[in-house]
Parts: sequence; C-alpha cells; structure tokens
Amino acid sequence: MIRVNGQYDVEWRPGLTVQDVLNALKFTFRMIVVKVNGQVVLRPDWAATQVPDGAEVQALHLISGG
Repeated sequence: MIRVNGQYDVEWRPGLTVQDVLNALKFTFRMIVVKVNGQVVLRPDWAATQVPDGAEVQALHLISGG
C-alpha cells in the first residue's frame, strides 16, 4: 500500500510509477511537486520512477496568492 499526503491510500503493484499514483488519485493540476520517501521526483521522471511498496508520497499542489 502507498500512502499519499498522509490521507490517501493507493494499492501497490509491481511496476507502479509516480505517474500511476497521480492518475489513480486524479491529480491533474499542472503545478505539482512530488516527493517519494522524502526525495523529490522531477516531472520528466514521473513515468519512469517506480514507487516501492509502503512508500510515503507527497504530492504538493503549488498555488500562489497575494
């Protein structure tokens, strides 16, 4: 099981990628920063970066304001 943002669970499977996790949760906002077990994963690497079972994923939506 993968835990996302401390509140969502995604079922782990072999080959699960960062992109798969985001798709499962319908996280489509363009400005997202992703960390897997504390390590930043750059957007170009999302489709190739596998997420290990039991990982803690943070998907932070960047929003500016004034």
